[in-house]
Amino acid sequence: MPEDAAPFFVGPHRFDADADPTRPVLDRRYALVPEPGERMLGHHLLRVAGHLLGPTEDVRCWALPTPATITVTDRRLVYVCSGSELSVVPGRDSRTGARHRRPVRLSRLVSGQIRWQWPSRLELADLGDGTAELRVVCDALRTIRQPALALSGPVGPVTGLARQVRRSVAGYRLANPDLVDLSPPERDVLTTRVAASPGPMLGTVTLPGSLPVEFLSRDDYYRPPVAEASPWARSDAPARDQPGSAC
Repeated sequence: MPEDAAPFFVGPHRFDADADPTRPVLDRRYALVPEPGERMLGHHLLRVAGHLLGPTEDVRCWALPTPATITVTDRRLVYVCSGSELSVVPGRDSRTGARHRRPVRLSRLVSGQIRWQWPSRLELADLGDGTAELRVVCDALRTIRQPALALSGPVGPVTGLARQVRRSVAGYRLANPDLVDLSPPERDVLTTRVAASPGPMLGTVTLPGSLPVEFLSRDDYYRPPVAEASPWARSDAPARDQPGSAC
C-alpha cells in the first residue's frame, strides 16, 4: 500500500491521497457512493481521531475539529468531514514534523475508511457526562504499534455503532472466507459476535481473522513480493549470456 494511501491513521500526514484508488468515492454532496452490491446500514455524526496504541502508550496522532459523518455498510466504515481543515496532533511518529521533506496538505474535505478485513478488536469506553468512545483497533506492518480509529459522542449512538460494527465485521468475514483465513474456533467466535445480545458491550471485543491494514485479502498477504529491478539497470542494454551480449 502506498505511503500516502488509506488508512490514514497509520501515518496521519495526508488525507485523500491522489494516487489512492481505494479511497471512498463521494458524490457532489459528499455522500458515500456505494460499490456494486454494497448495502448501507446506518449513518452517524461523531467526533473522529486517529491513535497509535502500544503496550504502555496511547498516542493521539490527529483529530478532526468538527464531527464527521460516519457511514456504516456491510463492507466498511467511512467517515467524511467537510468545512474545516485537519487539526494535526504532532507526535514522535507524526509525518508533520519540521524535518519531514513533504509538507502537510491541509484539506477542507477529509475522508477515510476502515474495511472489514482490518479490525482486530473493538474497545468501548464510557467517558462520563453522557459520552462514550469506540476504538476500532487494527494491526499494521509499518509500525509495531496498533493503529486505531476513535469515534466519540453520546452514549446511545456510540454504543449502537459499536454493536453495528461488531455484527457487520463478523458477518462479512463469515460470508467472505476467500478474503480472510478462519480456523473453526475463529468461525465459532464470529458466529457468536453476529448473534450477540443487543445490550451494552463496554470493554474489549475481539474480532478473529483480521488482516494488517496494508492488505485487502489473504492472497495479498501470502503473495511473495515481486523482486524490484536494479535501479541502475538499462532497458536498452543487451543482457549477458544472450545473443548480442558482450559476454
